[in-house]
Amino acid sequence: MQRDIRGVSRRTVLAHAGIITAAAAVTSLTPSVATAAPVKAPKTAPAKVPTSANGWSLEKEANHVSTVWTRPVPGTGLKLDIRIGDAEAILLHVIRRYHYEVEQLHPGDLAGWQRIDKLNADLPESNLASGTAVRIRPGAAAKGSLFPLQVLVVRDIVADCEGLVRWGGDDNPVDESLFYIDRGPDNQEVRDVARKLRRGEATAGHGAGTTVDPLSKARRERARRLARQQTNRR
Repeated sequence: MQRDIRGVSRRTVLAHAGIITAAAAVTSLTPSVATAAPVKAPKTAPAKVPTSANGWSLEKEANHVSTVWTRPVPGTGLKLDIRIGDAEAILLHVIRRYHYEVEQLHPGDLAGWQRIDKLNADLPESNLASGTAVRIRPGAAAKGSLFPLQVLVVRDIVADCEGLVRWGGDDNPVDESLFYIDRGPDNQEVRDVARKLRRGEATAGHGAGTTVDPLSKARRERARRLARQQTNRR
């Protein structure tokens, strides 16, 4: 049914027209949401993860939401806090060969992960805070703490790790108790050498504890070559 508008007064029509005109004027003065310029969020750089001197991330604690865990050192009866994975495979090889060929280790002769606030963050010892270093006989850090034949074996052990481990005896200041991973966490050589050492440990007649001759010409030359390279980096 259509509404009969013939009876509507002229005053009513004009009043309605005035309201529509006013509404249109207000709309024209109001900014359109659709055409408003987008607000860009400020760019912020991602937070830099704190690392030890060798580029591995620091850990605040061991055995809880961490890459550092207490691990046994096979054949020694000892344990230490160390970064699990490739660093563990390489450094445990160092410790075991040291135990078998340099000097038998006893409780108190190993120190692994430590909090960074207990270390000098500017020195290689900071690598302890990422679980990628170990101190063997921590009290014997001074130069000359090892006999010449022991040094020769230590250099053979380091050479076994194909340059991925550095001995603190070649650092300045010297720390003959310190051994640490000398490459970053993304280095392919770390993975390759760790895989090689694991395979050796699982193969009879290979790995730490087997008879080797560090005095052989080939092994001594290999150790000397690496020692020259690492000593020149002091």
